Amino acid sequence: MLKGKTALVTGSTSGIGLGIARALAGQGCQVMIHGLGDPAVINAEREAMTEEFSVPVFHDGSDISTAEGCSALVSAAEQALGGVDILVNNAGIQHVSPTESFPPEKWDSILAINLTSYFHTTRLLLPGMKQRGWGRIINTASVHGLVASINKVAYVAAKHGVVGMTKVIALENAEGGITCNAICPGWVNTPLVQAQIEARAQALGVPNEEGAKDLLGEKQPSKRFASPEDIGALAVFLCSPAAQNITGTALPVDGGWTAQ
Repeated sequence: MLKGKTALVTGSTSGIGLGIARALAGQGCQVMIHGLGDPAVINAEREAMTEEFSVPVFHDGSDISTAEGCSALVSAAEQALGGVDILVNNAGIQHVSPTESFPPEKWDSILAINLTSYFHTTRLLLPGMKQRGWGRIINTASVHGLVASINKVAYVAAKHGVVGMTKVIALENAEGGITCNAICPGWVNTPLVQAQIEARAQALGVPNEEGAKDLLGEKQPSKRFASPEDIGALAVFLCSPAAQNITGTALPVDGGWTAQ
């Protein structure tokens, strides 16, 4: 369905981002993955995707906590792919602490990665999308772009910002063949969430399996994790002709979390 299209997915060496990148590649899209990690592991994943899906897959590890890093990433993607049709802003970091003791440097880094980088990549790639008359911008927000949880002041602020930015970009480009939407996952089975499960299990003095049940039971009525593949499938749909008139939305994948 996406043969001939190109995509840049930030924060895609694991978790949700990798699930989205694999889903796009599976539809024939050339992809640049992005992020940090063991170079050998990343290269093995890149080569495996290339072989499995018969499309070119590239990698860049630019530091997108700065405007300069975002520019470097976009330049690398455009050079490798010949232009970017689909931008998936997915990179994210987390820190948990009450507001009064939240480290200012953590606030700055979370806002830089989880919100400001989305602005920079989007502003840099919009001109090419406008010139081609087609583009898809998908922002990984979170249920925390719609509702709040305690001890996550920077993350919640950033994700609410992502949802607001998504709406503005959608309106500005509503007539130009470019859509912009936010996916808002609840609990997804990723390394980031696994760390929270382990921390909760340790605090409760229970096995990790019980920690996972406790985490799900607190917020997610389905009591099931979503998977990166679930999010990837939704991203593919948002790039399809059937979704050409879906723009400016925030789509929860949260097992009923935000319906409460």
